[in-house]
Amino acid sequence: MQHRAPLTEIAAPPEGLRLIAIGASAGGVEALGLLLCALPASCRASVVVVLHLAPGRSSRLPLLYAARCLLPIREAQDKEPLQPGVVYFAAPDYHLQIEPDRSFSLSLEAPVYFSRPSIDVLLETAACAYRREMLAIILTGASADGAQGLAKVRQLGGGAWVQDPATASSPAMPAAALRLAGADRLLDIGQLAASLALLTN
Repeated sequence: MQHRAPLTEIAAPPEGLRLIAIGASAGGVEALGLLLCALPASCRASVVVVLHLAPGRSSRLPLLYAARCLLPIREAQDKEPLQPGVVYFAAPDYHLQIEPDRSFSLSLEAPVYFSRPSIDVLLETAACAYRREMLAIILTGASADGAQGLAKVRQLGGGAWVQDPATASSPAMPAAALRLAGADRLLDIGQLAASLALLTN
């Protein structure tokens, strides 16, 4: 069993922040509301979010957050280049991947941990495209999705923040991420939001 890596005060990847990738599941709608609404209008990183949704269910997530957030929010489209200062949500029932040229691609490959979109798929492809220029955040959730992806992010030099499982609505996902990958920062959702606001201001 891998032990949790020691926590440090690393606030951002050393090469500059170009991508923030966020994964959440059960309890994630409320947590994401706090996190996304903390992002300032001056944020120049692209923000990509995977929130587990039931298959066949249409997503109204961009509409849900748009009125409360300072950044434009939309659903990621196939072949679309990532733009700075935009929040993208993964479409329901498609894996969302980031290509080496930093554009999106959508995939219908098998679910991961019964989920499509998968947090692992997003993080593993994002890590290869952005390496030290990305930050991954794992929030509340009821599966282990995201743990392997977070390990890949750290392996390639990216930053990793995890919601403290003791404060999460569903602690399984952040706990699994910590066990496998460790984290640079372990914070409750309020601290995550405040730190992210400072980081991107």
